Amino acid sequence: MTIEIEKRSLVVAKGTFEAMRGAERDLIRNLPALARQFDLTMATLQPSRELKECCRTHGIPLLKPETSWQPETGAVATILNSDLRKSTKAWRGIEGLKQALVEADGVHLVSGDGSFGLIRLVPKTTPFHLHMLEPHRGLYEDVLHLGVDGKPRRSLAFTRFALAKARRDDRRLIQGFLKRAATRINGNSSYSAERIREVYGCEAGYIHPSVDFAEFSAEASEAENAAWVDLDELPDPPWVTTIGHAGWVKGGWETISTLVGTGFGLVLVGGGVFEEVEELHEYADARGVRLWTPPRLSNLQLTGLMRRSVAIVSLAHGEPFGLTPIEAFAVGTPALFVDEGGFRDSIEDGVNGRLLPRDDPVAWQEALNEALQPDVRKRWAAAGRARIESLDLSPDAHARRIFAVFEEITVGE
Repeated sequence: MTIEIEKRSLVVAKGTFEAMRGAERDLIRNLPALARQFDLTMATLQPSRELKECCRTHGIPLLKPETSWQPETGAVATILNSDLRKSTKAWRGIEGLKQALVEADGVHLVSGDGSFGLIRLVPKTTPFHLHMLEPHRGLYEDVLHLGVDGKPRRSLAFTRFALAKARRDDRRLIQGFLKRAATRINGNSSYSAERIREVYGCEAGYIHPSVDFAEFSAEASEAENAAWVDLDELPDPPWVTTIGHAGWVKGGWETISTLVGTGFGLVLVGGGVFEEVEELHEYADARGVRLWTPPRLSNLQLTGLMRRSVAIVSLAHGEPFGLTPIEAFAVGTPALFVDEGGFRDSIEDGVNGRLLPRDDPVAWQEALNEALQPDVRKRWAAAGRARIESLDLSPDAHARRIFAVFEEITVGE
């Protein structure tokens, strides 16, 4: 007779999903595997269509407010750190969440807008894992306070001074979290773990994101081809693709600069503030670079876009890990990335892609020509998929790592 072992109950939470960028896509990708390891409940202040569909398909209870919470924008809200107080109130108002937190064997919180408002609502004795993808960059770095062209929006000295209260609140909250009996903080790369240690003075490990070969396949499926054809507008080849919103931090402006005179167009996926997207278009037009900023893409359309690109590129500043390189590996498209941040965890220069200096356009142009060569593309694709295997970046492996965290922090209970 087979004896079924009762699963630990786990509440997984993340503040917002509406943007559906890398962090959101990664968590949704991992939820089915987590549900195989745990008796899972998902909680959020702002669900996306993709999250709702995933939870419905896999029978995962989804706790959310009747009306989605929206993070506040603007300098005053940031200075006063009003999102922390208001998100806490919003979490408190979700029907069934208090009971779920009391009854849970553990809580797995993924950082992002609104996420930290949940911390004070979790019972002190509940094992608690914080997957902090990166410390709040707006509080501890200047890069988010620059316009799309890299120029400060206002005095950086004044900005740092004005954010002093928000930084104190943030550090106080994490210090309180660390005083709990059974806690663990992990980043999502060796780089983000080091940033956590620098900002908060605490120990942190890391758990990488995942990639699913069924989603990012080496060969195009019929569904992918159909989704690609359904796009209303397509860029003229050849093009490269960069993924991330239009702000300076994601390197779109600098990417345009590297493409001047190459004949390559640029597809920028991720949208952004309307004015910043328009500035990028004006800059690209002035430099003779074709720029396409598509509307929100489905996963199938995104995969099709990556597959048809000469390369996937990024000059992002201080990216904590970056899903894009490993997704490019899985699809088989060359990955050309700036030699900074978490990109170093996945890319081996010249083996499965290129890590390139930020301020060397000649090196970037040489790498683009390299990416056109069929033998290079084939060799990098094989090495990229081998890298995914060696790092064990499947959703099931990710779920096992989360399970192991709770095994470790509950020893002796």
